[in-house]
Amino acid sequence: MNREPSGGVATRRTKIVATLGPATGTDERIAALVDAGVNVVRVNASHGTAEVRGQWIAAVRRIAEARGAPIAVLMDLQGPRIRVGALKAPQELVRGQEVVFAPEAVARKDELPTTYAELAQDARVGARILLNDGLLSVEVTRVEPPRVWARVVDGGTLTAHKGMNLPGLQVSAPALTDKDREDVADAVAHGVDYLALSFVRRAEDMVGLRALVPPAVKLVAKIEKATALDDLERILRTSDAVMVARGDLGVELPFEEVPLVQKRLIREANRHGKPVITATQMLESMIQNPRPTRAEASDVANAILDGTDAVMLSAETATGDYPVEAVKAMDRIIRAMEPQALAGRDERRLAIREDVTVEDAIALGTAAVARMLKTPLIVTLTRGGFTARTVAATRPSVPILAVTTEVATYRQLALVWGVQPVRVDRVPSYDAMLEVVRDLILKGGLARRGDRIVMTAGVPWEVSGSTNLIKVEEV
Repeated sequence: MNREPSGGVATRRTKIVATLGPATGTDERIAALVDAGVNVVRVNASHGTAEVRGQWIAAVRRIAEARGAPIAVLMDLQGPRIRVGALKAPQELVRGQEVVFAPEAVARKDELPTTYAELAQDARVGARILLNDGLLSVEVTRVEPPRVWARVVDGGTLTAHKGMNLPGLQVSAPALTDKDREDVADAVAHGVDYLALSFVRRAEDMVGLRALVPPAVKLVAKIEKATALDDLERILRTSDAVMVARGDLGVELPFEEVPLVQKRLIREANRHGKPVITATQMLESMIQNPRPTRAEASDVANAILDGTDAVMLSAETATGDYPVEAVKAMDRIIRAMEPQALAGRDERRLAIREDVTVEDAIALGTAAVARMLKTPLIVTLTRGGFTARTVAATRPSVPILAVTTEVATYRQLALVWGVQPVRVDRVPSYDAMLEVVRDLILKGGLARRGDRIVMTAGVPWEVSGSTNLIKVEEV
């Protein structure tokens, strides 16, 4: 029978991402989030100033260091967000009414201004334009650049600066805005661990971002455009992780399709060995209430059963009244669900790929050996995190202790399902590292002397991406 480790390796496999904001932007509140179980801190570049974001990141680093906790920092870029422009007063849109959109610079008094100057270039007759998170919608009837005429389908009150979505259309706006480029430079300067690109449409968007950042920074593709689903395979190959951003995705797709798309995205990310974050409105009611609804608890539970690496809190921790309680609630739901999720899962996720690599086979073998020998844990020796991520993608039945000499890897693995990173000093050989690992395990109470553990590593020693070794060692 498998034993859960008594210390060191966290028994909670699914990770928690929490967003900082006015409700949590102090050292005291950040520390409380970490103590409640947060693994990744998200900083949203859409809000606040670069100076404030820098202060938050520095605070996270100080607190993580003081607690000896691996905490990753994820900065989320704003992306080319399309909005309604400034309105003198709210506009009441009535079904059947004709409206005209025009760029802010040329919009007349009776027209609806938009921040997107290329709207007429991208729109086509019959296309839908969704406003205010899809609560209002219009259908394009005429296009004469720079203006677009449309008929109101779903009416309501439209206020200034509300979002506009163009489902099914290839938006010509660049994936990275000028503001994004400034924020990228700022993120790199502050040494963030992950950088998330919003409104990804195709793999080339991720390639463009990669050209701006060093390899040490991992890239997250936010899947929130319906068009991204058509290029999902290539997007996964050019990304280090993905986020199921259900807010805009739920606007662009019929609501009944979102659960199926979520399952598909998580399944494909697992299959490619890429960490996946499930986000948006997971515990939305806890912005104002101290307890989640039953539907929210079920939503989090469903994501865990789907196989997500992490679940994310946005406004719940950024601006909500109960940020720490939201993290604790998320932690409770995860711990309640994971035994069920683990009981119904075996190591098959990578096996269905046609292009299985040596590393994939080693990962599957590692998980299988650990299961058959009933070892208390798996140990991966990893420099860049590749070994640990590949093993984690198989969703083994025992925890994964990822031993690394690299600070960046130590932090980044905080996002990965089932992985507890440990940082150690560099040693000259596998045998020397084995002694370090044995000492860690015994001091941490992770296994008993004489227990068998499964170890995986790469030879030549400390060459990133060279996973080719499975060994059963005795503690």
